Formats: sequence, C-alpha cells, structure tokens
Amino acid sequence: MFMENLDEIINFAIEREKEAVAFYNDLHKKSKFDGQKVMLKEFENMEKGHIVILENIRKKGFEKIEEKKVQDLHISDYVVEVEPSENMSFQDIIILAMKKEEAAKKLYTDLAKQFSESESGKLFERLAAEETEHKLKFEKIYDDEILKEN
Repeated sequence: MFMENLDEIINFAIEREKEAVAFYNDLHKKSKFDGQKVMLKEFENMEKGHIVILENIRKKGFEKIEEKKVQDLHISDYVVEVEPSENMSFQDIIILAMKKEEAAKKLYTDLAKQFSESESGKLFERLAAEETEHKLKFEKIYDDEILKEN
C-alpha cells in the first residue's frame, strides 16, 4: 500500500476509525448487560475522538505529536478469536475487542515503519499507541474479571 500525500493518509486512518466505531456500536447492540453497554459506548466514543484528532490535523496541520509509551500485556496474543453473535458472553465481547485493537495497533505500527522519517510516521506511532492503550484496557478487564474467576 503506498499513499501519496497526507490527505490520503488521513482519509485512510479515518476510514479505519469509522470501522472501529461501527464495530463497537455493533457489539453494544449485541451486549446484554448495562455495564457492558456503557463500557462499549465509551470505547466507541474514544474511536470517534480519533476521527476528530485526524480531522484537526487535516485542518490545522501537525501540532507537536508527543510519543506515548503504553504497556502491552500480550493477553490477546494467547486467546482464540471468537465470532460475533447474538449470544456472546462477556468473555467473548472482551476477546473480540482485544483482537480488534490488536489488529488496529499492528496496522498503525506497520504504517509508522513505512513512513518512519516523517510527520505521518509520528502520527501513525501515536495512533498505534492509542490502540495499544485501548487493548490494554481490555486486557486488564480480561485479567481482572475473566482469568481471576478461573
């Protein structure tokens, strides 16, 4: 994949964020419990926030993009993927979300490497860190509420 300019890069990233918004909205609709619905709506809103950040970069250009280091528990590396369904358990929802954030992190990490010597690369690094942060939240929930139960 080769992107010619910043506008094309931003469009690409916005489309990925819109897919994430739709993903969390769909999970929200399938969720059975109020606590799950609140959590998923929160994650949907965080993805919407990424869209706002990207649109602001398009309008105002790059402001200082600070590097962000986020811990990765790697729990998602060791869980089996599940398919979305109407009767998902809380564990299934968390696994789906972890895997989604893991894929987004990988995408942005790969793009950061492709554009490593530019402002675009820094933007992708920041987006990768944001997705890693989301994944970490899901991994902590999984660790605290799923693994501790067994």
